Amino acid sequence: MKLTSLLAAGFLAVATPVLAAAPMGDDGLHKPEWLRDTFKDMSEDLAEATAEGKRMLVIWEQRGCIYCSKMHEEVFPDPRIKALIEENYFVVQMNLFGDVEVTDFDGTALSEKEMAQRWGVFFTPTLMFMPEEAPEGGTAAEAAVATMPGAFGKGTTRSLLQWVLEKGYEGDEHFQKYVARTLAEDQN
Repeated sequence: MKLTSLLAAGFLAVATPVLAAAPMGDDGLHKPEWLRDTFKDMSEDLAEATAEGKRMLVIWEQRGCIYCSKMHEEVFPDPRIKALIEENYFVVQMNLFGDVEVTDFDGTALSEKEMAQRWGVFFTPTLMFMPEEAPEGGTAAEAAVATMPGAFGKGTTRSLLQWVLEKGYEGDEHFQKYVARTLAEDQN
């Protein structure tokens, strides 16, 4: 009986991190509760984000992406990061190889995979932070105030989310210096 209990406890210990990850959708992408299900019209999504007092974030992912899994299993569930996202961001997910129609700020409508090409997105995950106001024409890639390709640890991700909220992209402090400063402040 003790062996069975020990095995069960071991299984739970191994399974717990997997259970904490966001559920997977039919498209093979993680679907955390803070993700928005929209018609992927950038102007409409930005207007809705603004009406809610939130910043719009477009996150590009793909099925089987180990770096996307890392973000959803290790980084986004962190209580501080999760709270930053839920309280301050309107997150729209795009599939790098998807066929769902996306309408850009200039009215151009293309599939997700074609829009990825148009916006120069070729790596997942890629985080694209939109401005607070819709641009006059142009693409979302041109309008983005910050674009971050790649998976990063909790500290850098939290710093990025905070840097955008603080409009660091308008200031003189480069993002890398901001990260170094905020991580050092967290350690004190």
